[in-house]
Amino acid sequence: MKTLVLFTFLFLLNQFYGQLDTLNQIIDGWHKAASDARFNDYFDLMSENSIFIGTAPNERWNKKEFMEFSKPYFDRGKAWDFKAKNRTWSISSDGKVAWFDEELATWMESCRGSGVVVKEGEQWKIVFYDLHVQIENDKIKEFIQLRKK
Repeated sequence: MKTLVLFTFLFLLNQFYGQLDTLNQIIDGWHKAASDARFNDYFDLMSENSIFIGTAPNERWNKKEFMEFSKPYFDRGKAWDFKAKNRTWSISSDGKVAWFDEELATWMESCRGSGVVVKEGEQWKIVFYDLHVQIENDKIKEFIQLRKK
């Protein structure tokens, strides 16, 4: 009986870490597609009903709007270059929804992204991503003043 429990535990552990590898490859590939200006590859990883929230106050786009906004950047040969330094995942108990947050190295210095992916058939698709610039608490008053200018 102990052997069965151990094998079951190891099997489930392997399944979990296998999913994490797949999910990391998807998000890393998504970031790489932007860096390489591969427009179709980038947007193919997003669900048709996805939402992307950018760093500016008015940047909340559905997929179609985000594609329209992004197209000129991709057409120039390089959209943006985000490199994940650290990413943490959680997966729903049914294994069909996963969410993450990640620290990013970007031209804006240190940023954080958080997102949700869902399993659509056999494929994981990004349904939500929120990108934001990190600001230390002791610098927030200066930041507020900057935004008022």
